[in-house]
Amino acid sequence: DLGSRPFRVFLDITLPLSVPGIIAGGLLVFIPASGELIIPSLVGSSAQPMIGRVISDEFASARDWPMASAVSVALLLLLVVPMMLYTHYESKAHEKRKEEA
Repeated sequence: DLGSRPFRVFLDITLPLSVPGIIAGGLLVFIPASGELIIPSLVGSSAQPMIGRVISDEFASARDWPMASAVSVALLLLLVVPMMLYTHYESKAHEKRKEEA
């Protein structure tokens, strides 16, 4: 850090080193939560629906297929974009380690 301000140290050192872990942690939490259909129905209430149940209800009960398709595509993008970012950062780090060796 060599005398930098704390916010600058965070942006220059801590955040770049933490990005792969942040992305991996987000994926580990979000991917299983997105696929839950039965557990929220059995354990929770309908007052706080999870995304899997919303999609299921839109397809089955409401018969609003365009809405369910739009939510499904949005969910797919929310899952794929962080995975692409994680792959990008990991390949970049791998190339950097390769050059240093």
